[in-house]
Amino acid sequence: MRSLRVLVVGPGPRSDSWAYVTAGCWAAMEKDGHGLEFVLTAHVRDQRFIDLMAMIAFYHCGGHQLDLEHSMPIGEPWVPGSTCDHLLISLPYLHGPDLEHCPLPGGHARILWTLPVTAAEIGFRRRQGHEALERLFDGAEINPIDPFRASVV
Repeated sequence: MRSLRVLVVGPGPRSDSWAYVTAGCWAAMEKDGHGLEFVLTAHVRDQRFIDLMAMIAFYHCGGHQLDLEHSMPIGEPWVPGSTCDHLLISLPYLHGPDLEHCPLPGGHARILWTLPVTAAEIGFRRRQGHEALERLFDGAEINPIDPFRASVV
């Protein structure tokens, strides 16, 4: 993917976190003007998250097409010491519904959230379903940008 970029958006008036957004997945994978981009939200600015977003883009565009409610193993903790070693593809709840749909010349990109989760949470989702896992997240009131949050299962 020669045109892949990762946009880094710093904290602002609506959020005290950093957002990392792919730019280029849509162009590589669009069908009939529709495609995906991904956003990761983190507590700090770090090259690690740029690399992680590049990994997501190459995974998605390289034969493992991601979509809403899919997951992806990272192969290691998303930050050292974290128990979160998978990414769950979800709606961009932290950023509000306006981020999800991005009009582009010739179509639109749907921007989905890559939420760091644990292997146990992925196992629960496989057995009980995506909605059941999201209800657990809501009930536990997780802080999705806390790299050291406890697993909800």
